[in-house]
Amino acid sequence: MNRVEMLLAVPFGLAIGLVVGTVGGGGAILALPVLVYVLDEGVSPALTASLIVVALGASVGAGSQARDGQLCWRVALIFSAPAAIGAYLGTLVNGSVSPRALILAFVPVMLAAAVLTYRRADGEGDLSDPPGECPRADIPRASGAGLVVGALTGFFGVGGGFIIVPALTALLGLGMRRAIATSLAIITLTGGAALVSHLVEGAAPNWPLTLVLGGTAAAGALAGSALGRRLPSRTLARAFALIVALVALLLLVDVLVLGGPPVG
Repeated sequence: MNRVEMLLAVPFGLAIGLVVGTVGGGGAILALPVLVYVLDEGVSPALTASLIVVALGASVGAGSQARDGQLCWRVALIFSAPAAIGAYLGTLVNGSVSPRALILAFVPVMLAAAVLTYRRADGEGDLSDPPGECPRADIPRASGAGLVVGALTGFFGVGGGFIIVPALTALLGLGMRRAIATSLAIITLTGGAALVSHLVEGAAPNWPLTLVLGGTAAAGALAGSALGRRLPSRTLARAFALIVALVALLLLVDVLVLGGPPVG
């Protein structure tokens, strides 16, 4: 194990966890580039490692949010069951696509999610959480959204929070704080399902590096959850959208101008 890579994994893991805990997603969008470009992992093992890292961070963040009563368990469970099926189907397709094509397909999905979230934060829709219990889950809509998000999770090797949060706010009527908390639970469940699929298909991440990155991401998620409780809902939504858009543009420049990620 390269000592420099191990040391680099600590601050980057904390940063990934901080983002996950604060805005309810985006961790894999950061974890994948960190693993590939900073820690010199190949795209295939990095996809699997990113699932582990983000699932660890999300599970810690979800536990913290659940104690505050923000997590809508019914929505999370209805969403996650079809998402697990979608994750398996997405993983089957993943192996037939080149790393370059995978990232090029990833970018427009990220940008669409960023635009949708930012527009809602900028005056289109109410992102605050109404008092009382969580809204009643629309089972057909939640199941359909879960299937699509799960497929993206398995295909791209991401936790899915970058599209789960917009889906929960735009389609299911959750306020931003509840969407973030519920997204963390969904990421844990769907990320775990996608991870099992990756491992069954023979994926082999760098375990020491992955565990260091995942452990520090879990610590960062605790801090992020505490920070998210202090920020206004619209600030959280704008921050989420800007992080996703920035990383999407950086990935696009790398693939089109700098030659793309290493393979392996």
